[in-house]
Amino acid sequence: MTSEEHIAKMTTAIRQAIKVMGDRFGSTEQDVTKAIHELKMSMQGSTEPKAILGDSMMTT
Repeated sequence: MTSEEHIAKMTTAIRQAIKVMGDRFGSTEQDVTKAIHELKMSMQGSTEPKAILGDSMMTT
């Protein structure tokens, strides 16, 4: 997944969570649980290890 796709997924999950959490009377427990799950899933991609550049720095 590209970083743009990851950002889009996280943004969607955050918006959904805000909508669900802000609507206390119209949201069910299942809506809240789903929103929290989506947030967790969207954040897991951000913890993937990044490729680390080796000792490619030039010495002067």
